[in-house]
Amino acid sequence: MAVLLETSKGDITIDLYVDETPKAATNFLKLCKAKYYNNCLFFNVQSNFIAQTGDPTNTGKGGESVYGLLYGEQARFFEDELRPSLKHKRRGLVGMASAGENMNGSQFYLTLGDDLYSLDEKHTIFGEVAEGLDVLEAINDVPCDDDGRPLQNIRIRHTIVLDDPFPDPPMLADHIPDASPEPQFADDGRLEDDWVPQEDSRAPEEIEKATREREAQNRAVVLEMIGDLPEADAKPPPNMLFICKLNPVTTEEDLEIIFSRFGNVTSCDIIRDWKTGDSLNYGFIGFDNDEACERAYFKMNNVLIDDRRIKVDFSQSVSHLWKQFRRFGRKGNADLGQAAQDHQRQQPGSAGRFELKEGLLDRGRGRGGGYDLLLADDQPLQQQQQQRQPARRQQGAADGVAPRPSRQEEARRRERSRERSRDWERRERGAGKERERRPRDRSREREGDGHSRGGSRDRGGDKQRHGGGGGGDDRRGGGSDDRRRREREPVRDDRGRGRDSGGRDGYDEGRRERHRGRSRSGERHRR
Repeated sequence: MAVLLETSKGDITIDLYVDETPKAATNFLKLCKAKYYNNCLFFNVQSNFIAQTGDPTNTGKGGESVYGLLYGEQARFFEDELRPSLKHKRRGLVGMASAGENMNGSQFYLTLGDDLYSLDEKHTIFGEVAEGLDVLEAINDVPCDDDGRPLQNIRIRHTIVLDDPFPDPPMLADHIPDASPEPQFADDGRLEDDWVPQEDSRAPEEIEKATREREAQNRAVVLEMIGDLPEADAKPPPNMLFICKLNPVTTEEDLEIIFSRFGNVTSCDIIRDWKTGDSLNYGFIGFDNDEACERAYFKMNNVLIDDRRIKVDFSQSVSHLWKQFRRFGRKGNADLGQAAQDHQRQQPGSAGRFELKEGLLDRGRGRGGGYDLLLADDQPLQQQQQQRQPARRQQGAADGVAPRPSRQEEARRRERSRERSRDWERRERGAGKERERRPRDRSREREGDGHSRGGSRDRGGDKQRHGGGGGGDDRRGGGSDDRRRREREPVRDDRGRGRDSGGRDGYDEGRRERHRGRSRSGERHRR
């Protein structure tokens, strides 16, 4: 006497009260056997109250009992089976959702809360949920609209009769389908709760490519929002290569010679430290067409240059476009984004829309400089600049101005400057060690003088204790030995220079006078 309901939220097992409510239990069992409840919606869900279903029209106004299904419209409903012992005390009870007294059809409800006494003596309770209370909790938590209908459809997908103690009516076999009905889906714009996207029929390579493009577009939008890109549609030029892991001794001229075999090199820059001018071991190389750039990428990646295996990849920098946007005082628009997409660096005089300024190649090297875009219409201006450069050099030589040193001379000058700095640091370290050593030498000398004076005082004390009345002479003799030792030893003044005892005549003379006074007082005392 049990039925299994397979819903889009999970499975619910219902035990029926066949003894207390035989008509309602028979009606429910035979409708489940006829697959009458398949694809029915939970069209009314009230939190902590009830979840109502069982109407094939999903409106709350349709449905009929198994007796109406067999015998026609006059038997659409059957009478109530109200029992005083059956109360709505707990969650998980199953009752008939009647339209009035003795008007029970196919609709039923499941209680979602406890102590629902307002339903007692009005609706027939014919079963309870044995398994699947967690499914009821999930149904209770779904968001619903103002009419109580879930925003995502929850359906009874399938019904399985586990145990049926009642015999089937004679004409019921005509209403039992050979197979379960096909799943239905709403056509009102609501999603099904168990809906999943259909399997993509595209090839895995196309799916991966589309996913990468979508992720790149999302990242570009984020960069535009935080101000790192002038526009989300701005793209780096396809004819520019990024080179890293370079040897510090590699120069732009070396790279131009090596990469010129693949095509016309329009730009070559090694990024350098703005303060020291040392190479940061990466740079950029531009070609006049995409084919030459691709050939260089495939041939030069992981190639050994100056004992270093370089890494070559397509450039992702849009710094020159960003400068254009900044110069116009705004972030840009779709027109400039399209210009960025079609941008190609080419030699002066070519048919391209954008060209590289000739004078900017040296300006960008080693000083954090970059490139500006030059329109093809600006060729006369560029030619005038090129013609003025030799004239400026000749004018500078005539005025006595020294010409600008070459790159090699600047490198040698920087190297000599670094050598002088290292020599000065070494001398400073040596002088510091010498200054630290002098205080230690003076402290050792003071400690030696203290030990010597202490030993003389000890010897004089021993003579006084063991010599009796001749103590005064012994003290004079000991003092004379101490003075003679100090006169022979050179001493150091506060500045660390040695000098003899003659420089301390006044100090020694005072000590001798005091010693004579003590000797005379000792003789008078003995007399």
